[in-house]
Amino acid sequence: MLMAHPTTLRHHVLSYETARELHARQGNKETGRRLEDATYTLCVSTGTRSADDALAAAGRQLAAAEATTAPGTFAPAV
Repeated sequence: MLMAHPTTLRHHVLSYETARELHARQGNKETGRRLEDATYTLCVSTGTRSADDALAAAGRQLAAAEATTAPGTFAPAV
């Protein structure tokens, strides 16, 4: 399975979390669509079918990416 680059994956997680918070506050059609789009993108990026599964998969992938970064190696944060 293809895996998203850690920087890209962090971006998708942040986009999802932002959309979820905005929809929880405003709860309108526009924020609902934004949340659907962010959920879809995160799911595609992680090879999953639900937001909960996507967040869990992203967490595992990001943890694995951090674990493989050698000490002293530059790893850009997002």
